[in-house]
Amino acid sequence: MHDDESGRPAVALALLLGAAGLTHFVRPRFFDAMIPSRLPGKPRHWTYASGVAELGVATAVAVPRTRRLGGLLAASLFVAVLPANVKMAVDYHRSGKPLPMRIGSALRLPAQLPLIAWALRVRADAGHRR
Repeated sequence: MHDDESGRPAVALALLLGAAGLTHFVRPRFFDAMIPSRLPGKPRHWTYASGVAELGVATAVAVPRTRRLGGLLAASLFVAVLPANVKMAVDYHRSGKPLPMRIGSALRLPAQLPLIAWALRVRADAGHRR
């Protein structure tokens, strides 16, 4: 595979993570509501911290030299945010949000699996190009 082609999934993943990270700062209230109440401190701190984490991981994935580590960090990040996605799905169901919002929040849960696989594929591809 040509280097430009093999790097496309990594660049796309970096863009997705970067956009998600920026959204934590542009629309923090959306993410604040996903923070489990059992976590210490204010939800906004967790929202900003997770946004910084996504931006950092996006950078690691985007840079070929750190891409292998970035892929592993991205997969770990997708696993780490799963409890927030579960909380959002449960909250949306209990609150009687409109059906499309409840369906969307429920679909986020199985969507984590292909994201994890994508990140691990980026990691594996980066390892093969050394």
